[in-house]
Amino acid sequence: MKTKDNKSVIYWLFSGCFLIFIMVIVGGITRLTDSGLSISNYKLLTGTIPPIGDLQWQEAFDLYQKHPEFKHYNSHFTIDDFKSIYFWEWFHRLIGRVIGLVFFFPFVYFLITKQLTKSTIKKSIVLLCLGGFQGFLGWYMVKSGLVDMPDVSHFRLAAHLTAAFLTFAATLWVALDLIYPNKKWVNSKYRNLIIVTYIVLLIQIIYGAFIAGLKAGLLHNHWPLMNEGKFMHPTVYVLEPFYKNLIENPSGIQFVHRMLAYVVVGLIVLLWFKSKKLRLTISQKRAINALLVLVLFQFTLGVFTLLLYVPVWLGVLHQVGAFFLLAAMTFMLHRFSK
Repeated sequence: MKTKDNKSVIYWLFSGCFLIFIMVIVGGITRLTDSGLSISNYKLLTGTIPPIGDLQWQEAFDLYQKHPEFKHYNSHFTIDDFKSIYFWEWFHRLIGRVIGLVFFFPFVYFLITKQLTKSTIKKSIVLLCLGGFQGFLGWYMVKSGLVDMPDVSHFRLAAHLTAAFLTFAATLWVALDLIYPNKKWVNSKYRNLIIVTYIVLLIQIIYGAFIAGLKAGLLHNHWPLMNEGKFMHPTVYVLEPFYKNLIENPSGIQFVHRMLAYVVVGLIVLLWFKSKKLRLTISQKRAINALLVLVLFQFTLGVFTLLLYVPVWLGVLHQVGAFFLLAAMTFMLHRFSK
């Protein structure tokens, strides 16, 4: 009989984290290359295999031609153009299926061989539900771009991306629970500041998804000021009522994303300075130092992504930076919570 919550279980959870990371990268490429609406149906099993032969490719292309994206934007596409965008969406969905298999079957094996504690079983079921919900949100997002206009809802895109980040964070947290099973004294005030920072970072990630969904990164490609040397460009507040500028206006959303970037950096710098007054473990020191480096790197990436008019490689790298920042923030919160 193997011990419960052993290294194999930890490796399983980390493999899930890694696959979600790959999923986010491919999802970013899919979005930035406008590939997300290339597959307008969902077939759980048969959709695993891409079209084979000229006939199947023509059938897939014919189906794509019936939907708004082709009619409004890509009516000039040849079948070879279609294949290039089809690949990224197919690959994105394939990784989603692989994640489901990697989570489900080892979980069943660990369950049968009694290698999980009751607590880990409950947490694993939550992770499986989160993964399933993430898949549903992906299809729900795609559907929004298949009706009238060939653009997915930026709200649904934000929900899809945020769910992926939170599923990763939850999986990492469960793994950390197994790596660090012993509880320790916690500085509640400092932990609460970490929680506030974590929430602000999540809001910033949501606004990053809004930016992607509305292509707001293609506006105001100047820094530190917006177009025409304005701190707040007049286009930021053109909608009525005012709150719509914060969630629907591309200029307003970019302004919020800019300002939140300063807030996130400021909060993490504050955490770093306050940590100097605390007696820290080695893991805690590493967490706060890594967090400071990552947030400065991510801020710099954001600036250059904007200035260079969002090239695909830099847009993806910026999304990867957000992923690593959330991972470091999750590790930080764990190390100062338990």
